[in-house]
Amino acid sequence: MTTTTVRVLIADDQMMVRQGFTVLLDAEAGIEVVGQAVDGHDAVAKAAGLAPDVVLMDIRMPGLGGIEATRRITEARGAMAKVLVLTTFDLDEYVYEALRAGASGFLLKDASAAELARAVRVVAAGDALLAPNITKRLIAEFSRVTGAPRVVLKDRVGDLTERETEVLSLVAQGLSNAEIAGSLVVAEQTVKTHMSRILVKLGLRDRTQAAVFAYETGLVRPTGY
Repeated sequence: MTTTTVRVLIADDQMMVRQGFTVLLDAEAGIEVVGQAVDGHDAVAKAAGLAPDVVLMDIRMPGLGGIEATRRITEARGAMAKVLVLTTFDLDEYVYEALRAGASGFLLKDASAAELARAVRVVAAGDALLAPNITKRLIAEFSRVTGAPRVVLKDRVGDLTERETEVLSLVAQGLSNAEIAGSLVVAEQTVKTHMSRILVKLGLRDRTQAAVFAYETGLVRPTGY
């Protein structure tokens, strides 16, 4: 049985951060750091040339910042790389913009080696790296910054079946596949199938982007904020 190695590109303007993460990740089975980038422009170029599975992206970098670099990487033709944003604070205002730009999640720079490795594997697998408590705060923030639902996106919700819309709503509320399966009284594999169809129909990369889509279209409205 063959094991797929997750290829990682680390983008950070601080050499010590790049080297530190490289040492930690290269020590993990099934993960290989294939390159380092010193700024956003370098990250975009190396993402195109090295074809990593995951890009660890610092938000604040000189020249081209992490948010715009994330947008360029995820919107490139044939883009496959998932972006995991590195930040100092879990509610950094730029995190929201990074998620809207296409990032699949975010990780604090002081994360442990185990947390870092898990984050890379989770994002590479296409799952969302947003803990439920973080998701709830993000709902409030998206509501504040996005204002009225984006009509162009809202029209695309009509492409989903009633059950797919229901699954998308639960994903946006931070529920896992197992929790959604329990809520809908269906098999977990059925939820996975619905999720795959949702991503294809909406042209989205992963669960995180599906959650962002749900908030921006008004499909999910925050309560209690």
